[in-house]
Amino acid sequence: MHIGRGRKGLWLGLSGFLVVVGVLLIALPFVSQAKSADAGSSAQHTVATSGTTTQSAIRVGQATTAQAAIETTVASAISARRASTPSPATAATVAVAAVPISAPVATTQSVVPPTGPSLEAYRGLGSWVDIYDTKAWKNPSAAVADMAGHGVRTLYIETANSRSSFALKNPPVLATFIREAHARGMLVVAWYLPDMTHTSIDYARIVQAVGFQTSDGQKFDSFALDIESGAIKSESARNRALGALSSRIRGLVGAKYPLGAIIPSPTGLAKKLGYWDAFPYTMLAQTYDVFVPMSYYTYHGKGGSAAYADTLSNVRILRAQKGCSATPIHLIGGIAENSSPSEVGAFVRAAVGARCVGASLYGWSGTTSGDWQELKAIKP
Repeated sequence: MHIGRGRKGLWLGLSGFLVVVGVLLIALPFVSQAKSADAGSSAQHTVATSGTTTQSAIRVGQATTAQAAIETTVASAISARRASTPSPATAATVAVAAVPISAPVATTQSVVPPTGPSLEAYRGLGSWVDIYDTKAWKNPSAAVADMAGHGVRTLYIETANSRSSFALKNPPVLATFIREAHARGMLVVAWYLPDMTHTSIDYARIVQAVGFQTSDGQKFDSFALDIESGAIKSESARNRALGALSSRIRGLVGAKYPLGAIIPSPTGLAKKLGYWDAFPYTMLAQTYDVFVPMSYYTYHGKGGSAAYADTLSNVRILRAQKGCSATPIHLIGGIAENSSPSEVGAFVRAAVGARCVGASLYGWSGTTSGDWQELKAIKP
């Protein structure tokens, strides 16, 4: 009966062993998860406290290996970050490129205004009055109103010349011209014709023109020198006198005041040998802000084709001179009373095509209704 109890104990022992093994098998995954969690916590802690972890590695004799691994990892991370992060210049470019062209861009920088003289007085359509234009001087208000009605932006008015008995032509009427023009949104350019034989007289008269004011403080908007006198026979002496006078004028008005150089027709100069063969284009371009050539196609041919060709020739010759390729040009066309509307139209097409900043006929009193119709195409 003792053998039966022994088999039963053996069975019970074996059963207990199996139960223990089963429990262990069941518990093993949970132990692994716990270890993994501990490992994750340890890894997080290592990231947060890399210095402590490194010190621990050193303590267990793995200093060199651990440090090398950390440096390699950090270096790789920095390289990867640099590769994916644009430089400041590149970032700025990307940021700007991302903004639509039409979108306003905020800026704290002020806009820098242009430092050179304004050439508004020479842009678009102009009209001329000299000291001999009785009709205009008799009724300046009517003359200016007529100009404004035909789209004239600038009145060019002669104040005197070296042969006149006065320094300023009729100052009260000059004041009326200025007031009436300004009241209609027009500009006024004073011009003077010197002979340069007595530069002190020429300069004194120019000073009076530039400084002239109405009783309410209005002034001319620009000054232009009429350069055509051959009173000084020697060209070299004439050029020296012109250079000296021009320098004095620039010194008088300053760098920001607009000055115009009214010059002979370049085509005419090329044809009329012995008059002014060494004309100082370059010197004038260095002193004056705009060329105002007396194109005067009416002196060089008849018909629209001749007017067109002569106008383009003047521009081409002038811009071919050293230092003159970029100088703005306001062209004076033919003598109004000697020109036809078809010739005026050809002149206008050539001037506009040559990209002149402005154009006009000489002068106001001889301009007909047909001429004005053609001149409408001159825009600022």
